[in-house]
Amino acid sequence: MTVTATEGQLFKGRTVLIMIAVGVLAFAALAVLSVYAPSLRNGNDGGGHSLSKSAVGFAGAVRLFRSLGDTVIVSRGNTPGVSRAGLMVITPSPDHDARTIRSVAFDGRRLVVLPKWLVAPLPARPGWVLKGEAAPLEQLRASGALTAYGRKSSLERAAGVARPTLRFADGRTITAGPIDQLQTLKAPKLIPVITDDRGGVILARTPSDKVYILSDPDLLNTMGLKNLQTARAADAIVGVARADGPLIFDVSLHGFKRSRNLLALALEPPFLGGTLCAVAAALMAGIAAAVRFGPIRRATPPYAMGKGALVENTAGLIRMARREHRMAQGYARLCRDLAARAVGAPRQLEPAQLDAFLDRLSTQRGAPRFTDLMAAAREAGSLPDLMAVTRKLYDWRLEMTRASH
Repeated sequence: MTVTATEGQLFKGRTVLIMIAVGVLAFAALAVLSVYAPSLRNGNDGGGHSLSKSAVGFAGAVRLFRSLGDTVIVSRGNTPGVSRAGLMVITPSPDHDARTIRSVAFDGRRLVVLPKWLVAPLPARPGWVLKGEAAPLEQLRASGALTAYGRKSSLERAAGVARPTLRFADGRTITAGPIDQLQTLKAPKLIPVITDDRGGVILARTPSDKVYILSDPDLLNTMGLKNLQTARAADAIVGVARADGPLIFDVSLHGFKRSRNLLALALEPPFLGGTLCAVAAALMAGIAAAVRFGPIRRATPPYAMGKGALVENTAGLIRMARREHRMAQGYARLCRDLAARAVGAPRQLEPAQLDAFLDRLSTQRGAPRFTDLMAAAREAGSLPDLMAVTRKLYDWRLEMTRASH
């Protein structure tokens, strides 16, 4: 029984090509998804940020202010064009330290919403949370939200559910909806902006008027905004802290930061064209390697071997040292020896006697005297001088040996 080449193959050529194509496409898709994974996450994880639709999240605030006609931006850390205007709302958790909170890049006003509740995710409903107890005040006093901008500040918490009356610095008063365990601020180094009916500070600002601190998140989160009165109070609170520009909710603190890396730059204009050209070049190189024609071109060794390579390397060293003109005398002695051998000069002659003999013979044949050519070779000081004297020596040798050019 004979076995053909096709029967001995494990895979057919077409199958191999399909496997390679699927592997390349899968790898490319994985690379692209890994680059844009933070941007593709919807963020509805029950956390205390503006992508979360849970009770302690602030997605309701985003929807509220957008419905009021305001420009609202959810910032992932690299929002272009809004670094100097507007109001950035930062909603840290008790686990964020002061350095991390201050590291959020923004040059405009900031509204820092202090944390309050300890919650747990609801397994049966993704994005929902189980309301737990309020975080201990000692934990909040030591958290980064207060130490970042309000040192020597403390918090107080009222018992039960109340409808606080918010008193603004300009004399306005707004009654909010029911707030469970209203949290107020005591900050000797901060300037009160909004207080409650018991004198507790609801909103305070730094002396530089750049950072505002909201003591209770229930005045802005989704749980509080379900009440119309609290929604009106939230609009008034943000209006006091807000300057001209958009309203920006930061989510970079909660792990949704989209960083500008090399892969992202390569997949976005203006570098996308270069990336496509590189992919096309790699594809053409792969095709050229798969469809080879002609004999395999063997690679030459990096260093040549033999006498020719030795001569060439030596000449290269002399050329690099700029000592070519020093070879004029050696070439003159070589021409003398070749001419003496060709004309049958006596071997017992000394160099001076041989030079005199060749001078007499040169005079008889109408050629330049050898001693004059040797003197010119000694005086050669540059490459042009070397070329000139070697040409004369070459012509002299041909004349002495009666050889043709």
